[in-house]
Amino acid sequence: MKPYNLLFSLLEQIEIGYGQSKIKEMALQMHISDVHLQRVFKFIFGMPIASYIRSRRLALSVEQLLNTDLRIVDIAQNADFEYERTYIRAFKREFGISPGKYRESGGIIKIVPPFSLCDKNKLDEGLIYGPEIVMVPEFYVIGRLYKIKFGDAETPNSVGRKFENEMREIPGAVNPGVYTGLTRITEASRAENGTMYLPSVQVKNIKNIPEGFTGDRFPASLCARFRYVGEHHYRDINWCRAKKMYSAINEFTDNLKEYHSLRNELFFERIDINEYDGFFCKMEWFTPLVKI
Repeated sequence: MKPYNLLFSLLEQIEIGYGQSKIKEMALQMHISDVHLQRVFKFIFGMPIASYIRSRRLALSVEQLLNTDLRIVDIAQNADFEYERTYIRAFKREFGISPGKYRESGGIIKIVPPFSLCDKNKLDEGLIYGPEIVMVPEFYVIGRLYKIKFGDAETPNSVGRKFENEMREIPGAVNPGVYTGLTRITEASRAENGTMYLPSVQVKNIKNIPEGFTGDRFPASLCARFRYVGEHHYRDINWCRAKKMYSAINEFTDNLKEYHSLRNELFFERIDINEYDGFFCKMEWFTPLVKI
């Protein structure tokens, strides 16, 4: 099942009452292992499925506490908790108050809203989720610098494949299995209808750059982060797939009301090569933002 359809269906089923005990059943219906289902969900939404289901069931139980005369033990069972005491502990941990005291006080509490996907998230063989506004700390990278011209035989995908075999040559890599593709669009590269692309790995510093390689620094920046999941190998993110991805990213970032995106100057993608599981590739994409 394609990633968008997979997660869209899962979110619907959670809202109609599927509980934590049914994760394996949901995975079976979707023809995917529960391990892979949980990995994809956590990557896209940043929360384990079990935690999300618990939060949503607790949120729905709040309505029953306020709008019905059901006993707390019955509400606990409706929320997929086997024991009343387990429900009470979970409720207190989630909201900082017991369900009984909340029913008496009727105060305002913050609940986890339902996650959702829309048509903008949907790509042919995957989905893109975001943007999230995040703070990216300063980091350094070392890699091989390429001038990529649109329409040339060499693409970020092709040079990235070459670099994958060279990653282990770089000393002092912080995360040797994490690929960072850093793109800078300078006046010179723009004039030539291209970009400067650095397939690289993160390092502690750029004091020891091997011959033939290039070092760069990404400053601490407020960034827009997107997450991509595709039903293909990460090596197969070609021009066609990237174009559709960037089209979706552009649409999202153009609608940011408080920030201006620097995507036409600087951005990077990050792929944990060790995370590829034979089913889906996962990639994060970041671009700096400036406050309007």
